[in-house]
Amino acid sequence: MKIPSLNFGGTGEELVFLHANGYPPDCYRPLLSQLSLSYHVTAMVQRPLWPGSRPDDIDDWRPLTDDFLRFLDEHQTASLICVGHSMGGIVLLRAVLREPERFKAIALLDPVLFPPYFIAFWNLMRSLKLGRRFHPLVAGARQRRRQFDDLERLYTGYRRKSVFRYMDDESLSAYVEGIACQRDSGGYQLCYSADWEIRIYLTGIWRDMDIWRGLPKLKAPALIVRGAETDTFWARTGQRVKRKQSRVQVETLEKSTHLLPLERPVEVSTLIRSFFEENA
Repeated sequence: MKIPSLNFGGTGEELVFLHANGYPPDCYRPLLSQLSLSYHVTAMVQRPLWPGSRPDDIDDWRPLTDDFLRFLDEHQTASLICVGHSMGGIVLLRAVLREPERFKAIALLDPVLFPPYFIAFWNLMRSLKLGRRFHPLVAGARQRRRQFDDLERLYTGYRRKSVFRYMDDESLSAYVEGIACQRDSGGYQLCYSADWEIRIYLTGIWRDMDIWRGLPKLKAPALIVRGAETDTFWARTGQRVKRKQSRVQVETLEKSTHLLPLERPVEVSTLIRSFFEENA
């Protein structure tokens, strides 16, 4: 199967985008529309959204980087500029560390990267088979409602949730339309399955010491944009990244969380475009 992707248009240099766990590419339409003013934007569809893909086929996130590199081979794409959010940022970062000659510059939006002591703690939880109990997002993914009669009611319900407090109406509408797939029997369901969402949560982090070991050798110019209120890419993680690789540029956006590409699409795209214009 050829790896699927979505074309968001634009006539400039090619830019490839990698989405987060639980967030199909269409969720990012406000951001990607902004980026398409300067670039031709393509979003790869990652493995959890492939027809027939099986969560048990992965035990860590490295196969997702294998997928991305295969996608680049299929598209015969070289010397890239790329953007990744959350899980997508880690997939991209591993690809750049593995095959640095393929990339001109990268932007990582609140990547799921934690300090070494937290990686050690998570490995202990895994070894004790306590990952499902201690991961803060697993219970929510398991209990989340996944079928809906109409998107208007879904939007209305989400508009009241504090987690979406920084999303304007346009971004929240794009998010709702992006996460929902039509059912043959009528109505909608979440495009991401609960099994895949949970599997991604449980298989992340534990192999990430390879990233910390690789950072001093990072060659491509790299921008990291984090939300000031994120619970994922902490300020001290950014400081540690800078100690490992001083050429990485780390920026923080106020009034934003881990969902900053959906919350602040104009500001995020401005930072990305400025960085690539100077470094790519």
